[in-house]
Amino acid sequence: MKKDRPINLSLSTVMTQPLPAIASIMHRITGVLLFVGIAFLLYLLDQSLTSAQGLEHARSVLAMPLPKLLLIAIVATLIYHFVAGIKHLFLDFDIGDTIEGGRLAAQVTIVISVVLIGLAGAWLW
Repeated sequence: MKKDRPINLSLSTVMTQPLPAIASIMHRITGVLLFVGIAFLLYLLDQSLTSAQGLEHARSVLAMPLPKLLLIAIVATLIYHFVAGIKHLFLDFDIGDTIEGGRLAAQVTIVISVVLIGLAGAWLW
C-alpha cells in the first residue's frame, strides 16, 4: 500500500483550471444568474406598467442602493453572457477552436466584458 498519496486534496492549489474552462464555467453561471435575475426585472416591469403610482414605486425601488446594485449585477451578467455567447458563435464556425485560439478568445471575452461592464456600471450608477 502506498503511503505517499495525498490525504486531503486541495482543489484550489492542486487542480487549476485553464482560462478557457473558467470562461466557459462563468458563461454557464451567468446563464443561471440571468434566469434568476429575470424575476426582479419582471417585478419592476410589472410595477411600472400597472399605473403611475406603480411607476413611481419602481423608480423609488431603483433609487435605493441595494436594488440598484442588483440591477447592475444583472446587467453585468447579461453583458458577460452575451459576449461569451458571441465567442461561442465564432467557435461554431471553427474560428479560434485551437488551444491557442481558445486562450486568446477567453482573454478577449473577459477584457471586452470588463470594459462593457465598467461602462454600463458608470452609466447606471
